[in-house]
Amino acid sequence: MATSDFAETDFEGAPSRLAIDPQAVARNYKRLAALTKAECGAAVKADAYGLGMAEIAPHLAKVGCRTFCVALVSEGLALRRLLPDATIYILNGVFDPPAAREAGLIPFISSLDALDAWPDDLPFVLNIDTGMNRLGVALPDALQVTRRPVMIASHFACADTPHHPLNALQESAFRAARSAFKDVPASFANSAALLTRPQSHYDLVRPGIALYGGTASPDLAPLEVAVRLEARIVQVREVETGDSVGYGAAERVRRASRIAIASLGYADGYLRAAGGTNETNGAPVFVNGHITRLVGRVSMDLVALDVTDIAAKRGDYVEFIGRNVPLETVAQKDGTIGYELLTDLSRRAVRRYGPL
Repeated sequence: MATSDFAETDFEGAPSRLAIDPQAVARNYKRLAALTKAECGAAVKADAYGLGMAEIAPHLAKVGCRTFCVALVSEGLALRRLLPDATIYILNGVFDPPAAREAGLIPFISSLDALDAWPDDLPFVLNIDTGMNRLGVALPDALQVTRRPVMIASHFACADTPHHPLNALQESAFRAARSAFKDVPASFANSAALLTRPQSHYDLVRPGIALYGGTASPDLAPLEVAVRLEARIVQVREVETGDSVGYGAAERVRRASRIAIASLGYADGYLRAAGGTNETNGAPVFVNGHITRLVGRVSMDLVALDVTDIAAKRGDYVEFIGRNVPLETVAQKDGTIGYELLTDLSRRAVRRYGPL
């Protein structure tokens, strides 16, 4: 639902709701930008990591962000309509040079074939593989490139693990590339490297997850929380000791319990792995001032939570991600990372943009 079509009653009455604070993202950007002498850009790919690029990018621009990274040309075209004067890089490259030319989009060129297909008169970033073995021109080939890029770039594979030996190996390879492009600006650092590897900042840093309140590294505290996902209780029921809850009878309660059923499931992007079993506790949730946990499997549209010791009733909201239930805590339970949760945020929740 677009902000202009939004009514507060829609939010307050919604079975599930997603509060997103663009100002928190902007404040996180300012904190990150203050940590470096390089220009601080922003990764707003994947619809600003699921939070809504149309709402987030203008707030970033208002606090001084001038350079943005997206993955796809379609994202770049949408962003250009929002920010006519921004520098926009396309990380996955371009197959349609005329469209990129018209919109002033600058691709990361990651192979010699792509470089051959890119017009000589258009700017490009030479993306160099320094050891991640994902996108990027191999270093020996990059050193033979004679066309002048507007920037050289690479990407860390393990910056979220600061002591991983691959970080130093990648930095060494990038220094070799820098020696061949001495007067060309360089960009290497993502969120984690911005926070832990100042030697990799160069001319442009490209934070992503840290902008949105995610943890860029297990050793680092997240920045300001920017999102809260909630869903309403639709029923509270009594179950007896030993009764199973949910599909597959995956979990049986160990005591007589009150179980609340809330209107959220994997169809909303809340991962099935968050559920509980007889061997493992379900993900934490927060209801009426108390932390509790999920019971049994997450199903398509519903989850169950233990409210035996909590005053909870039909219509109460449960926080699934937010200040009281950190994104990374849920991600760890799900066996994934905050990036995946954010980019798959509830498809059906009513969204409100403003303070949490």
